[in-house]
Amino acid sequence: MPSVFHRLIARTPRSVERDTVALELDDGRRLEVQRVRDPRAKRLKLSVDERGARLTLPWRASLVSGDRFLQQHRDWLAEQLARHAPDDDIVALVPGVATHLPLRGENLPLHWHEGRFARITRQDDGIHVDLPARASAASLRRTLRAFYEAEARTDIGRWLPGYLTGLPRAPRQIRLKVMSSQWGSLAPDGTLTLDLALVLGRPSAFEYVLVHELCHLLQANHSPAFWHEVEARFPAWRDERAWFHAEGRRLKARLRGLLAED
Repeated sequence: MPSVFHRLIARTPRSVERDTVALELDDGRRLEVQRVRDPRAKRLKLSVDERGARLTLPWRASLVSGDRFLQQHRDWLAEQLARHAPDDDIVALVPGVATHLPLRGENLPLHWHEGRFARITRQDDGIHVDLPARASAASLRRTLRAFYEAEARTDIGRWLPGYLTGLPRAPRQIRLKVMSSQWGSLAPDGTLTLDLALVLGRPSAFEYVLVHELCHLLQANHSPAFWHEVEARFPAWRDERAWFHAEGRRLKARLRGLLAED
């Protein structure tokens, strides 16, 4: 006969389950809330970001209790959704319609051209987009992403050599990706990952994040010793951290709007 322990283990889910639930707000709006049943969750939790609302339930919580929790927090949910509403300048990259593109803290003029291949280049008078007449939206987004990655790697290549002195080793590799909340991370194998949205913002903020992650090669924590290493290499780090608190949400939302990331 199986023990109580083994029966409990058998009932424990091995993966997160997701679906959506509809919620009507007081103003009549119908909201689709992502509902996540997570075996690691300890309590009901409601969160909101630029992508929408998310309800997290422990595995043993009932759906009824989740619905009740949503109803109890409708006012809070409406306030948070208003805070996370996209800014007016966060628009999709529509050929012939979009007039500017963010890069390194500026909104640069955007020039559209018909061409044989999809290509985006930076020139003295702004950013030029060559696009075949029948190019798909997905093709344009891939081209834009490749453009931003190339620009970001140009910045990293300019800054990185100056910060390698005093480090135990260089990063194993540097990856660029769209990150939901973090700006960077350093894996145990030395792989450094940076948020692609950084190239949209001011360069000093991007440089700070690079330095921050490089310092984790010395201190794999956020101890006073770690911040001492950051201070020695980037004394203005507090200014950049304050800038992220003020502008970071908008920066990430803008990249997602341009790349149509889910």
